[in-house]
Amino acid sequence: MNEIVSAPAVPTNVVPTNAKTEGAASALPARQDRLRWWALAVLMLPVLLVSIDNTVLNFALPAISTATLPTGVQLLWMVDIYPLVLAGLLVAMGSLGDRIGRRRLLLIGSAGFGVVSVFAAFSPSIEGLIIARAALGFFGAMLMPSTLSLLRSTFVDRDQRRLAIAIWATGFAAGSALGPVVGGILLEHFAWGSVFLLAVPVLLPLLVLAPILVTESRDPHPGRIDFLSIALSLGTMLPIVYGIKAIAEHGVTWLTLAPIALGLALGVWFVLRQLRVSNPMLDMGLFRRGAFSGAVGVNLLSVTALVGCLFFISQHLQLVLGLSPLSAGLVLVPGLAAMIVAGLLIVPIARRVRPSRVVPVALLVSVAGFASIALRGGQIDGFWIGVAFVLLGIGIGAAETVSNELIVATAPADKAGAASAVSETAYELGAVLGTAVLGTILTVSYRAAVLLPEGLSPAERLAAGETLGGAVSVAGNLPADSAAQLLDSARHAFDSGVGLTAWIGVALVLAAALVALVSLRRAR
Repeated sequence: MNEIVSAPAVPTNVVPTNAKTEGAASALPARQDRLRWWALAVLMLPVLLVSIDNTVLNFALPAISTATLPTGVQLLWMVDIYPLVLAGLLVAMGSLGDRIGRRRLLLIGSAGFGVVSVFAAFSPSIEGLIIARAALGFFGAMLMPSTLSLLRSTFVDRDQRRLAIAIWATGFAAGSALGPVVGGILLEHFAWGSVFLLAVPVLLPLLVLAPILVTESRDPHPGRIDFLSIALSLGTMLPIVYGIKAIAEHGVTWLTLAPIALGLALGVWFVLRQLRVSNPMLDMGLFRRGAFSGAVGVNLLSVTALVGCLFFISQHLQLVLGLSPLSAGLVLVPGLAAMIVAGLLIVPIARRVRPSRVVPVALLVSVAGFASIALRGGQIDGFWIGVAFVLLGIGIGAAETVSNELIVATAPADKAGAASAVSETAYELGAVLGTAVLGTILTVSYRAAVLLPEGLSPAERLAAGETLGGAVSVAGNLPADSAAQLLDSARHAFDSGVGLTAWIGVALVLAAALVALVSLRRAR
């Protein structure tokens, strides 16, 4: 009789070694994916802060004008000095992050931005506020290139990266629109300095969580820091914007055109130096790629139009229509929602439709928004401003999601910081030009049209004749008849420039659509 020997039973609670290995291997990517998205959440904090800071001040302008009585040029400088310094240093800081570590630069910038924000909140004069805003631009320049370049190293899969950049771009656009809402809530209950203190609770979690969740990255073969190129990049922009503002105050003369010529000459020197040195701060070869240069152009033109629009809309809502800061901010909430939704919905569409079709169509929606303001001029009410801002949000939110993904995807990985800085420079330079050019046109138009009543002191005539906020402040100290006469004249003078600036917005966005149609035709 043959004996049947059974194999020993395997305990049910013991998993074979190969199964353990497979389970661990499958759990690891899932855990890494979760950490990537948590890292994205942390990196969104400075994005929201910097973009909110670009526009939150617009809704504090009436309160600042009333408290400090700046001239029209001082008011424009106070708005513009932050994005101006930011734009002048972004490429330099992006290159520095490639060298010393992008996460390290992000943490340094966050700490400095938080400290200077406290000083800005309690600035006693308009001059002190301008200096504080310049310092905020210096540290802000460390934040933005770091976030976008860290996304490049965090999300190596392009589909994941496209979604991450869509969230990033949506956050930037949404922050720009959220600024007036946040400003309205703060100004409803607190003094104007509260819009600067907002940075502190936003940046504290970043300083704690970034070292834990965000992996450091840098260029493995960094070159030396080119201080001359840094000086040239900043020297290019400062004289140009100064010249534009000088034209607003003194008209077109050789003295006001000379700074612009100097800035252009320094810009040419900067470009020639980048082409000549062995390890340039900015690789000019990136601009030979149509998708890269076209996407940068789209960002520059569309943001110039958007920020210029916000500059006069925020004042129109409060000082012409008489809305409180909070009510004025809430008018723009539908546009904020439209930006977020459009930025996310465009991701699956962009996988199937060429950028040369998606971006121009999106921008044409924004053109409709600007045109609706331009056609109604100063007669536009809060409802129509809300509708116009929805159209602006849909178009710009969708277009910038696609353009930013193209910028990051077409640049070499080791130059992610510098490429991201170029993208951010387009944003910030657009913010500068939006207030410098459109704000200057609005200031000149106001100054030419306002009629001042008799009996004003020289200081009152200066304040009321420069800005609408100054006129509102001066009217508060006048007899009822004189106050009504001044306010009526000032509001009509302000609105006389709204239609013109809105038509310029139409032209800028149409130009962006044309750039996208031509330069992105080979991008997929």
